[in-house]
Amino acid sequence: MGIWEQTGYDVRLDWGGEGVAALGRECAVLVVVDVLSFSTTTDLVVGRGGRVLPVRWRDERGVAQARAAGAVIAGEGTFTLRPSSVTEIPPGTLLALPSPNGATLCDAAAATGAHVLAGCLRNASAVAAKAHELGGPVGLVAAGERWGVDIFGHGETFGPLRPCVEDQVGAGAIAAALARLGRSLSPEAALAARSVDVEALAACVSGRELTEAGHGGDVALASRLDVSDAAPMLCEGVLA
Repeated sequence: MGIWEQTGYDVRLDWGGEGVAALGRECAVLVVVDVLSFSTTTDLVVGRGGRVLPVRWRDERGVAQARAAGAVIAGEGTFTLRPSSVTEIPPGTLLALPSPNGATLCDAAAATGAHVLAGCLRNASAVAAKAHELGGPVGLVAAGERWGVDIFGHGETFGPLRPCVEDQVGAGAIAAALARLGRSLSPEAALAARSVDVEALAACVSGRELTEAGHGGDVALASRLDVSDAAPMLCEGVLA
């Protein structure tokens, strides 16, 4: 019996890169949940007919490859990692989206051979339906944050994982939707499913960080539940 893999349950939940490694050993589908902000921004882009190319954080080679592929690089113009920056993104745009958590985890999840989806509160039921359709065990990977990473600055510090409210809530919403489709939940996934509180996003550490930096509108966009039919899935390195 695989203890760390949460063997015996249809839907499992773990955190960060270590969670990808553990769940990826058995799960046919891995859902990366980075509510503030990678997965929410990805949902908005895909919902408008665009595509997202995840790029590991501060990976100059990855950015160069994305530029060679014709991608617009987030942070070099109008579009950034912030959800509010992409609400009017033109359909057909290929957006290279670097992030310290979600994009990096998508790359790690792809290496396991599993189908990779990007989930958040906005598309929780749509992503659950797609994961259910794909079949096999589903691993929900709550991204969490990394101590010491300043997304508004230029620091290079990548500290240990900090589990966070927004990704627990987002993963829980997807887990709850999978349970409604008849999937069994591990205790980790079941606990998250019982604690879906979208109002907590504004008051949690990550929500306060963004709001105090003047980005409260991004928290509001990320706090909406089941308003999107998009289910971004990674195919040949691109979420669409």
